[in-house]
Amino acid sequence: MRISKFAIPEIIFGRGSIVHLASCAKRVGARRVLLVSDQGLVAAGWVERIQEILRDNGLEWVYFDAVHSNPRDYEVHDGADVYMRERADVIIAVGGGSPMDAAKGIATIVGNGGRINDYEGANRIMRPLPPMIFLPTTAGSGSDISQFCIITDVARQVKMSIISRSLVPNVSIIDPLVLLTKSEELIISSAIDAFAHAVESYLSLLSSPFTEHQALKAMRLIAHNLRPALEDRSIEALENLSIAATSAGMSFSNAGLGIGHSLAHSLGGMFDVLHGLVHPILLPPVMRFNLPASVDKLANIGRIVCGPRMCSNEYIAQAGIAWLERFFADLRVPVRLRGILPDSSCLETIAKAAVNDACTLTNPRPASWESLLGVCQEAW
Repeated sequence: MRISKFAIPEIIFGRGSIVHLASCAKRVGARRVLLVSDQGLVAAGWVERIQEILRDNGLEWVYFDAVHSNPRDYEVHDGADVYMRERADVIIAVGGGSPMDAAKGIATIVGNGGRINDYEGANRIMRPLPPMIFLPTTAGSGSDISQFCIITDVARQVKMSIISRSLVPNVSIIDPLVLLTKSEELIISSAIDAFAHAVESYLSLLSSPFTEHQALKAMRLIAHNLRPALEDRSIEALENLSIAATSAGMSFSNAGLGIGHSLAHSLGGMFDVLHGLVHPILLPPVMRFNLPASVDKLANIGRIVCGPRMCSNEYIAQAGIAWLERFFADLRVPVRLRGILPDSSCLETIAKAAVNDACTLTNPRPASWESLLGVCQEAW
């Protein structure tokens, strides 16, 4: 067996676990916190609740919310300027993947200097980062668990993948009660993002017994709990989606992803589309592309979503992909690229950008830009 590693933050999980924020912050040395979030969470009341917890425990904070849904490079530098000017000592991020990725970018610049695009790729962060505590408010991105940070390079129209053990936060506080305030669209897009994390990390060339178990658990939980979470906001189902997102985050952080995320990053960099809603479109054709290299693993996924069958591995693998296509269509989300892009003339550019993404390296089947274009054409 090859050598593998498995890195995760300290995880505090459960209903009402948000109350432990201040004690965690003090434990890593906080006196004056940079609180990173976005406008949507202000409206939901969670930012005010967090500020109240910090205030009641004698902690000062500086608030930064100038973050887009796909965080930009200049927003990272603006946030780093605020951190240093205000003499903050710990970063707390509250929100979905965008505030958390922005916080990771801010921490990178604070600790290492330079420009954020200096760190594109793997293992380029050489100096320690300030302590980070994350509170995810969606069950999907996995940024509170992972070694990944995705930032848009505005000039190049590229979503950069920055990968480093240094980007794993010190503490992740996961409170499923936060999901009760989320819209149906956000619950769907987050859950499908987590499902894609689980599938691609399970198939990844770097998968290991430590990641595969987490990936399979995530897929099973999402397949069985997304509908109950949407139909009646079942707290048990929402809690299971939170567990699934955490498990998927553990898996992809340590195993990497594949060409589905390479293409999603390329699409997001060019068109600023919501990341989670790209995967219902791309995941089935990506799974078909990988079938020749991963038939046994795709058969295992097929058995999770379709149930046990007495049939060949290839048959149940194909049946699983077809089940996912029906599942996504029933959720009333876009399932063709033509539903989110103006025309097909951009597909070649998307494919050529995606082939250089770090996620392409761990895809189980080698992919050229021409084969990525074929995936996009199938998804059109």
